[in-house]
Amino acid sequence: MQRFVLLLVIALLSGGAAACGSDDGGEEQPASAPTEESGAAGTVPATDSCEPGQLPLLREGTLIVGTDKPAYPPYFEDDDPTNGKGFESAVAYAVADELGLPADKVEWAVVPFNASFAPGPKKFDFDINQISISKKRAERVDFSNPYYTAPQAVVALKDSPAASASSLGELADAKLGVQVGTTSLDAVTELIAPTTQPQVFNDSNDTVRALKGKRVDAIVVDLPTAFYLTGVELDGGKIVGQLPATAGGGDAFGFVLAKDSPLTADVTAAVDALRADGTLDELAAEWLGGEGAAPVLE
Repeated sequence: MQRFVLLLVIALLSGGAAACGSDDGGEEQPASAPTEESGAAGTVPATDSCEPGQLPLLREGTLIVGTDKPAYPPYFEDDDPTNGKGFESAVAYAVADELGLPADKVEWAVVPFNASFAPGPKKFDFDINQISISKKRAERVDFSNPYYTAPQAVVALKDSPAASASSLGELADAKLGVQVGTTSLDAVTELIAPTTQPQVFNDSNDTVRALKGKRVDAIVVDLPTAFYLTGVELDGGKIVGQLPATAGGGDAFGFVLAKDSPLTADVTAAVDALRADGTLDELAAEWLGGEGAAPVLE
C-alpha cells in the first residue's frame, strides 16, 4: 500500500512539473520580482518557455504586435511593419520565431506611442516602438529585457546657432524640441539643463517640422533616428553630438506587455536568446547607424 501511494505521489508531481499554461483552475505562480540581474526596471527573469500552442496569447495561435503609425525608418521601412524590414520589424519577427510562431502567425495593430504604456487592458500581446524602460512606466506595464540601448542625440540644421556647439553648456541657451512622452525630455532637463523650457511636440513628424521651420534651434532624439534624419529627412541636417550615457547606460528599449502579463517571461527569454546568439547585434548593424560618427557632448 505504501509503495502504491508513493508511486501515485511521484506521478502527480511529474504531471504538475510538465504542465505549462494550463487552464485547469490551478493557482498561477507569481512572476519573480525584478532583480539587478534582470537588467532593467520592470523586467522579469526569463523562465522556461511554453510550447507555441500553449503560449498565453490574446488570440490562440496568433501573435498581435503593436506599434505606432506612421512607422518610421530606421525602425520600420515604407511605413509597413509587416514587411520585416527595419530594425524593430526584424526584431519583432525574430522574437516571434523564437517563440515558435512563423511570420504568417504575426498580426500588427496600430497603437499610439503613449497608449502603449498607459494603464489598463491592451489590444496587443506585446508592443515595440522605441519605448524606453523606466521605473515609472514599469508601474503600469511589464517590460521585457532590453533589445537595444541607444543614447540620445542632438540634431540641428547646419545654419543653426546650435550646430556649432561642442559641449552641453553651449546648448543651454538653445531652443530645444522633443517629442511628448519620450525620455528625450528627461535627458534634456537632466543633462543640458536649458535656460528655457524645451518645446514639446505631439509626434516625431511635428518635432522634425519644427526644426525644419526653425521654430527650434535643435531637437533631441535617439541616435539611430538622428542618423536617419540627417541622412534622409533633413536638407543640411547635422548631428551635433550624443548625450552622455546615464547611470543606466543609455536609453534601453524594451517590449511592452500588459501589467503582470503571463507572456512577459517568454518574451524576455526570447530576447535573451537572440542577444546570446548574436542576432540582435546583427540586426542593429544592418539597420542602425554606428555610434562612432557622433561625438559625445560633455
